[in-house]
Amino acid sequence: MLRLGTLGVVLGVLALGIPDSSPAPTQMTLVKVGGASGVDVNPDLVWILMVGSDARPGEDMTRTRGDALQLVGVDTRTGAAAAIGIPRDSWVSIPGYGSNKINASLYFGGPKLLGQTVGNLVGIQPDYVFVSRFPYFIEMVKSIGGIEVDNPVAFSDTYLKPGGFPAGKIHLGGYDAMAFSRIRHNLLRGDFDRSANQQRVLRGIQAKIRARADQPGFLENGVLTAMRNMATDLSPTELYRLADAAAQIKPSKITNCVVQGGIGNIGGASVVLPDTAMARRLGDRARDDATLESCS
Repeated sequence: MLRLGTLGVVLGVLALGIPDSSPAPTQMTLVKVGGASGVDVNPDLVWILMVGSDARPGEDMTRTRGDALQLVGVDTRTGAAAAIGIPRDSWVSIPGYGSNKINASLYFGGPKLLGQTVGNLVGIQPDYVFVSRFPYFIEMVKSIGGIEVDNPVAFSDTYLKPGGFPAGKIHLGGYDAMAFSRIRHNLLRGDFDRSANQQRVLRGIQAKIRARADQPGFLENGVLTAMRNMATDLSPTELYRLADAAAQIKPSKITNCVVQGGIGNIGGASVVLPDTAMARRLGDRARDDATLESCS
């Protein structure tokens, strides 16, 4: 049976089979970075930085600030997968541009610079960077009938979700999944809790996609759909091999952590001061086997 894990958003794009009326290719981008030359499914590790862009209509989503940042690894030898959440307001050094919020590196230099900046923080350089607009994310979640997540604490947002989200197991449609992933101001730990909520949404997407994963032709048709809806420098063969690598994930071997830190003020702006030692520990733990035994 084909099983999909933490690469829920990527595989949602690769495998959902959204009709041809779906958004244009500018709604998502997948690029190779560094020395990546494709995915050798056995044995190998694949690292993908998944980015939700907050680009407005008419803006280039690959040159605006990234909103959601999740570095995801897959070990095709064992079926393990790990997600390391990076708070978007983390104050870091951006190669060639001094210090700024980590998501500004997408604005300064596009997906490859963002991948390099995140890689410098965690100590793992991603092989690929995937960027998607939130409207496409909403349509993707709608197309699978919504998702279920376990919400640890009730929260709301005046603008995105006035009625709020109750604690417990809840159903999220397309818009609500986006709002659940983006709200931070009324969360106890702000950016840190938002990153954790993004990982909860990923798990919800995983479960829905996994339910369809044994359908004949599901992976092949999904890659063809991806080619129609995505700007990428990957060949169809590389896309298939990447999807196949993710398909080997075992749900029992998925682990998630968020880089923690403090809150500061630089130049009048609220920023996250990431625990760089923790970020490196997480990278060291997951680098060789895509497994996070603990988040401390």
